[in-house]
Amino acid sequence: MPGAAGTLHLTASPLPVIGRIPGARRATGIALAYAVEEAEMAGADRFSLIVVDAEGEELHRLGSFDEDDVVAIWRDIALRAGLVRMIVREDGVLMPVTEQIGRLILGRVRIRRRHAGLGGRRPRFLARRKTGRLPARPQIHRGENEIIART
Repeated sequence: MPGAAGTLHLTASPLPVIGRIPGARRATGIALAYAVEEAEMAGADRFSLIVVDAEGEELHRLGSFDEDDVVAIWRDIALRAGLVRMIVREDGVLMPVTEQIGRLILGRVRIRRRHAGLGGRRPRFLARRKTGRLPARPQIHRGENEIIART
């Protein structure tokens, strides 16, 4: 609101500034944590989601969720925002659940071919064919202009 002298007076927002704008802290992961106080008050298991930065510092804590809904919400937020999914262990250490490069989630490597004992054999359609071999003494033509003689 303009003051008496016509200057603009702004107050800082109490909300954390997260994102790509200058001065903001960048979120890199979303952690699933057990909410002890909320669970004691509700009498049931309650969980909270914590947005964390690259150093593992808490940027923002998202609500108290029921155990039936929290995993779906956690996966959805991580997928939409491209954040690494993490779990807060009982000792307070953050553990990543999946390996991820940016928005790309890395999965397990799947070996497509079996390592069978007969894997070194040639396929049946190539069994009758012989591989090409050079002669023991290759013919060397010296002093000739062309290899193919024209008549």
